[in-house]
Amino acid sequence: MKADPARPEILVIDDEVQIRRLLRLTLEPAGYRLSEAGTGQLGLTEAATRQFDAIILDLGLPDCSGVEVVRRLREWSRVPVLILSVLAAEDDKVAALDAGADDYLTKPFGAPELTARLRALLRRSVADEDEPAAMAFGDLTVDLAARVVSRAGTDVSLTAREYSIFRLLVMHRGKVVTHRQILREVWGPKAEGNTHYLRVHMTHLRQKLEADPHRPRHLKTESGIGFRFVTE
Repeated sequence: MKADPARPEILVIDDEVQIRRLLRLTLEPAGYRLSEAGTGQLGLTEAATRQFDAIILDLGLPDCSGVEVVRRLREWSRVPVLILSVLAAEDDKVAALDAGADDYLTKPFGAPELTARLRALLRRSVADEDEPAAMAFGDLTVDLAARVVSRAGTDVSLTAREYSIFRLLVMHRGKVVTHRQILREVWGPKAEGNTHYLRVHMTHLRQKLEADPHRPRHLKTESGIGFRFVTE
């Protein structure tokens, strides 16, 4: 049982003492409680024996990779995981997100962006516990039960594939969903390399759902990685 539900408890798994200290100085004044682990195994042990609201995880750990930590964690836990790593290559980001991480931030990072990403993950985690059938995001309304999407009060006609992509992004709103994840969910595992399918459908979705398709407010591109549905 958490000592203070109003102060979310975060587990930091990072072998750099300086980073752990910086995170403590950044997050504790913002109302979070922090626990620390310097290795992947210690982090998994902490996550298994205590209840955390989110985990901040480095990829370059001394005993195992952060990707392996995420894979093992996802065998039994849905706790939100934010990757915080110096590794900036797209392949590293995609591997971590495909393994089950919820978001990725590259070192060095700014405190405002870190806290904003963390707030988004915690909001998403709470929403998962009691997902409403109908949701509104600005002038967009989505009724998942009725399979109806409207913009500014007018129903929008989406193809089956467009709706499947949009629903997947809405269900994971605030989180990066990789090209591979979307293709696997919507087209099947044999289509994971066909990103051109996805680009065409995302163009159509933006034309139908965004006030300015060239400057999308909700359907954001994470270059080379995937897409993110932004609610704010």
